[in-house]
Amino acid sequence: MNLQKQAIPDHPIHKMLANRWSPYAFAERAVSDNDLRSLFEAARWAASSYNEQPWRYILATRANPVEFDRLLSCLVEGNQAWARTSPVLALGCTSSRFALNKKLNAAASHDLGLASANLTLEATVRGLVLHQMIGIVPDRARELYRIPDDVLPLTALAIGYAADPDALPEKYRERDLAPRRRKVLAEFVFGGEWELASSLVE
Repeated sequence: MNLQKQAIPDHPIHKMLANRWSPYAFAERAVSDNDLRSLFEAARWAASSYNEQPWRYILATRANPVEFDRLLSCLVEGNQAWARTSPVLALGCTSSRFALNKKLNAAASHDLGLASANLTLEATVRGLVLHQMIGIVPDRARELYRIPDDVLPLTALAIGYAADPDALPEKYRERDLAPRRRKVLAEFVFGGEWELASSLVE
């Protein structure tokens, strides 16, 4: 079975981007420490407002079942159902204020997204898959990991290798098997006024 779901773009894009996807089915195969270090190194070099680098990650692997289950418990129940089979989990957090002057950093969530995008693309290049999720329990994460008040636990990431979705519960299996779909450019690239497609993409 083909475990790779390539995008079919309307215009040429790098194959790394076309190959990236977010499965629910993960193989039991472990991710090497070297690969994990490189994934977070990629996140390290993401762009950020004023080079603040507000992102922080809490990491757990199945090599340490106690810590893995601890992080797993910070996901909502629906995400726990499939994420428990991934070999690696991470919790993405972001500092809401600039370190220098303590002013609100309006770009903090955006910058965490950039870091996780870098991480995701590095994973894709290495033959790994990554599924990001917003469905977490922030208060539980804050309590378990003593996360400061000015840091927002925002996303979770499941990292590993894609597997045959047959073992998944039906609703998740259907999602893994469904074709990939995206809005056309004219739906989100505007010119002149809101919702008026740019002439570039008409």
